[in-house]
Amino acid sequence: MTHPLARLQADQGPLIPRNREIHPVPYDPGYKTSVARSPNQPLLAMESGLSEETGPTFGHSAFGQYDNNLILNWNRGAAPAIGERIMMHGRVLDENARPVRNTLVEIWQANAGGRYRHKKDGYLAPLDPNFGGCGRTLTDENGYYQFLTIRPGAYPWPNRGNDWRPMHIHVSVFGHSFGQRLITQMYFEGDPLINLCPIAKTVKDRASLDRLVAPLDMAHSRPLDYLAYKFDIVLRGRRQTMFENRIEGM
Repeated sequence: MTHPLARLQADQGPLIPRNREIHPVPYDPGYKTSVARSPNQPLLAMESGLSEETGPTFGHSAFGQYDNNLILNWNRGAAPAIGERIMMHGRVLDENARPVRNTLVEIWQANAGGRYRHKKDGYLAPLDPNFGGCGRTLTDENGYYQFLTIRPGAYPWPNRGNDWRPMHIHVSVFGHSFGQRLITQMYFEGDPLINLCPIAKTVKDRASLDRLVAPLDMAHSRPLDYLAYKFDIVLRGRRQTMFENRIEGM
């Protein structure tokens, strides 16, 4: 028997193929690993099927108290993470500024020293025993989401002689099915490393790159506690957010 949610999602029709004309270039000699990883044959656009259009789904009720609080979620509130406390917040909107409700937003990031909690991260910065580096939440009826977290540190990476990644937070928006999952990055206003980063430079249109930069939002900052950064995610449309794996959003 077909699940009612699967029937509802299938009624929305096939997923929209990506528009590659304004996608970050897959081959850029300044981004060293793109030389070996970029395709050397024409890409084929495949039609989406039922599995891409309808699943998998996730339990909307399976959220914990600290899921969107990366300062406390690694130790379930026992001890806070170290670093500059910030709030990342915004709305997920469609091209007509309508809210995208009840969609899963996930983030992951380095700690305040610029190190990920990953066995292959060999950067010299220490791990924070109280910081896991990932969180999740659902947008509300107005498409709004928020996370409390630590401002991530910049870190070096083996690209050219002295390349550093700007401070950034990875963002995933799930959509109605896994075939709609979108991945992007949020940078921070005023970070000088953005203009030097070979990965950021693969976004050739400056206006598109600027839409990945979250402005400081003093109106939502809390005195003596945290600064806020506002990052709206726009799906499709002229002011859409640039995504790594799909260009026109859901």
